[in-house]
Amino acid sequence: MLAKFKMSLVEGQATIEKRKQRQAIAAARAARAVQREEARLREERDRAKQAELAAQAAADAERAAAEQAARDAAEQAERNALLEAEQKAARDARYAARKAAKKQRRRGY
Repeated sequence: MLAKFKMSLVEGQATIEKRKQRQAIAAARAARAVQREEARLREERDRAKQAELAAQAAADAERAAAEQAARDAAEQAERNALLEAEQKAARDARYAARKAAKKQRRRGY
């Protein structure tokens, strides 16, 4: 029994060859794992860069929309001011015409 066990410990050519194959497979597996990790990190960096570019584009669009809204509000305020000035001028003209008519009635012309 002990002799049989000791004989199993003695490595033959086939055992050495199998061990080398297993080591080569393990090394290839490790190399593929490293490559996968590098690819994953590269894709992660690319996604981060794309997200940053998208965020920058969104910020630019938001800033442009805010500027456009501010311009629109300023134009609307200007139009409102002009409209109010026109309305005031028309009202003043009506008041002046009414006052002139009242004076004319009082004078009796």
